[in-house]
Amino acid sequence: MDSVLMNKDESNEKAKFKKNSKFKSTLKAIKKDWQLYSLLILPIAYYIIFRYVPMYGNIIAFRRFVPGGPVYGTEWVGLRYFDMFIHDPSFWQVFRNTIILSVEYLVISFPFPIIFALLLNEIKSTWFKRFTQTVSYLPYFISTVVVADMIMQILDPSSGVINMILKHYTGHTINFLAEPQWFRTIYIVSGIWQGMGWGAILYLAALTNINPELYEAAIIDGASRWQQTIYVTIPGIMPTIMILLILNIGSLLAVGFEKILLLYNPLTYSTADVISTYLYRMGLVSNNFSYAAAIGMFEAIIGLTLVYTANYLSRKFTESSLW
Repeated sequence: MDSVLMNKDESNEKAKFKKNSKFKSTLKAIKKDWQLYSLLILPIAYYIIFRYVPMYGNIIAFRRFVPGGPVYGTEWVGLRYFDMFIHDPSFWQVFRNTIILSVEYLVISFPFPIIFALLLNEIKSTWFKRFTQTVSYLPYFISTVVVADMIMQILDPSSGVINMILKHYTGHTINFLAEPQWFRTIYIVSGIWQGMGWGAILYLAALTNINPELYEAAIIDGASRWQQTIYVTIPGIMPTIMILLILNIGSLLAVGFEKILLLYNPLTYSTADVISTYLYRMGLVSNNFSYAAAIGMFEAIIGLTLVYTANYLSRKFTESSLW
């Protein structure tokens, strides 16, 4: 018995010593490169102030909040607001719209930056490659308001370019922004155009880390360019692909609020109304903040579950994961 206790004490002392040595080495590294670590101050402050501190406001999902009253509500109501949205048919309609739009956008748009990066990697002319990259990055920096206005102008029933072409060849026009069945197509296509170039940056960086000797060995074995892409390039960037896929799955329900808010209207609610726009109407328009907070917490829990599930599956099947 005494020997067992002595072994436990020795293991605890070793663990404490290892922990202290690790802490000292971390402090030493920070002291040595304090200029680099000082760059973390603003990002950490941003996340603490604007991400973590507001989390305490989720308490109003369990309390009755009245505008003009106490900041954290007047009385406890338990799970009342959660029960409200569970039995609210309008919520389940927007939840379904969110899932459909998010999954379609992820499935359709996710491969485009990968394909674009692979195509850019095949360009031999340096100036043309840089020019193509620059042009493809520019849409990402255009304001969402400007993008929405451009979409409205292009799809205008009377003067839009698309409808002018349709009228020339078919004799009639389509009011795309008033047709529910067209909204998802408009959202996905505009999202691909705006984010494809910027999304390819990480893949291009990953491509530079692939060992050139692998390509040389593949050429010696008689592999074509397509076979080199399949058996060398894609496996080389697969960890990056999986990590970005996990992050995208984690934000599956966080579809672009600004663009949807600017483009949708009551005629397209059946396909365009999503959780974020529903929260906007419930919280800021109807002043039902507690109900909106409950829905937002529900959305966050689903997002967290999706991240953990995607990370587990990725680690199990591809050995690439966030943690």
